[in-house]
Formats: sequence, C-alpha cells, structure tokens
Amino acid sequence: MVAGAAHGISHAISHAFATRGGRVFVADLLVDRMLDLVGAGPSASNIEARKIDVTEPASIDSLVQSAGPFDVLVYVAGWRSWTAAQPLEQVTADAIRDIVDVNFTGCFLLAKAITPGMKVRVTRSIVTISSRAGLATSLTGIQSGVAAKHAQIGLVKQLALELGPFGIIVNSVAPDFMATSPDYERQWASYSEEFRQGVCR
Repeated sequence: MVAGAAHGISHAISHAFATRGGRVFVADLLVDRMLDLVGAGPSASNIEARKIDVTEPASIDSLVQSAGPFDVLVYVAGWRSWTAAQPLEQVTADAIRDIVDVNFTGCFLLAKAITPGMKVRVTRSIVTISSRAGLATSLTGIQSGVAAKHAQIGLVKQLALELGPFGIIVNSVAPDFMATSPDYERQWASYSEEFRQGVCR
C-alpha cells in the first residue's frame, strides 16, 4: 500500500512497485488525483485506487480488512495543502492538529492496523517518506510541520526496535525539497532566487 498517493513522489513509488510485478493499492482521500495511476501505462493493471482518510481509524480498518494483508506499507501522507507560515502566537490549535494528524497520527494508526497481518507474511517492510524537516528545521517555517516530521522519525525508530524481531523492517526516507506537486510548486515560487540557489547547493 502506498498511503498518500494523490500526487508527488508517491506516483513514482507506486509505478516502481507495479512495474516490478507488485500488486499496489494506492490510497488517499483525494481519489480523483490517483486516476492517472490506474488508467494508463503498462503497469496500470497492477494498481488499484482506494479512498482512505488516514486520520480516521474506521477508514483505515476498512481498507486494511478489505485489501490486506500487505507486504509493504509506504506512508507518504503529509500536508493536506501548503499554507504560509505564521508567527507562533497566531497559530491555532486546529491548524496544529490538522498537520500533526496527517503527518504523525495517521502514520501511527496505519502502522498499527497493518502490523498483525504483516507478522504472518514472509517479506515485510514499512517505509515512511519524511523530509528534511524531520531531521532539521523546515523551509516552510511551519512549527507543527517540523514537529510532526520529527515525531514520525522517532516513531520509525521505535517501531524498528519493536517489530524487527518479527522480521518487519521499518525505515524512513527524508528527501530534500522537491517541487513534485502544485502545492510545492507554489511554495517554490514564493522563494527568492537567492534563496533557491542556496537550497540547490
């Protein structure tokens, strides 16, 4: 399962699994943005789109029960949409919950739901796609975003320790900035040329 597959790097990940013979479930709240994954290309027949809300346990459980068990989970779900940073004193509790729920809580809930099925499989792996913000500070300046990504990587370390004895490998990949979706393109366009050159170095 590739969770958070509406756009960006998740499309390349899904195609990579499918072209290597994997049966891939791409899952996201925005089902219409995954139609190109299932509708074209030689690997399209190996990809099935499913709707999921990673912040809702019932939605997760429904998908896992109907499509699982899974050999691999790739958790890509992150920002619901890009928003500009705000001074700390202007950030609302709802804004914090929205970002933390998708980036961290959803990752926890989905890993929890698929683990029982994974424990009886032969090849098992959980991979989260984090970001530079999970290792340092965030280019966005969004406080809850960087906190959630750090928390996600902390979760990965703990799950690796807990699930390793069952043969389940747990890792995280933290790419630097990539303008792989309209939201990220708008973010990139908001930076000065001098700032962009610094990031590219």
